[in-house]
Amino acid sequence: ARLAAGPRGAVFGPFVPLLRSPELMTRLQLVGEYLRFGSVLDDDLVELVILYVARTWDQEFEFGYHRPLAARAGLPEHVIDAVARGVRPTSGRPEIGHVYDLLDELHTTRQVSDATYATALDALGEAGVVEAVGTAGYYTTLAMTMNTARTPPPDDAPRLPAREHT
Repeated sequence: ARLAAGPRGAVFGPFVPLLRSPELMTRLQLVGEYLRFGSVLDDDLVELVILYVARTWDQEFEFGYHRPLAARAGLPEHVIDAVARGVRPTSGRPEIGHVYDLLDELHTTRQVSDATYATALDALGEAGVVEAVGTAGYYTTLAMTMNTARTPPPDDAPRLPAREHT
């Protein structure tokens, strides 16, 4: 009831399997509510993080659900398409590339170099860097939960394309 009464308006996607642990779901969704609806990051960058994580985890529900939200938040279609293919976007505002680089390096190497951190810090500020990483962690938890529960993508959502090898 608490989840349905909040900004999401319903129980769906990752919250269905999370209902098996109501206390975890309640606490987790409060973190997600802040990151998605109150973050210091611009909405398009929040959606970029979500799409990046969905692609990383091959999470069809999250990508299908957030793709139109990303477009409405102003993330350019060519950026959305690049992330869907698993490649770095080559255009768009500079922050897009900086967020992508931060997440990609962190996911690939499990670390962030001083240069990548400094660039992200300059572009996003301290709170922005922390919230980008926190958003990635939160959506990784959701992706893992939905992959385990085999949560299907939303009806009529486009499927993730095959990854491009770069």
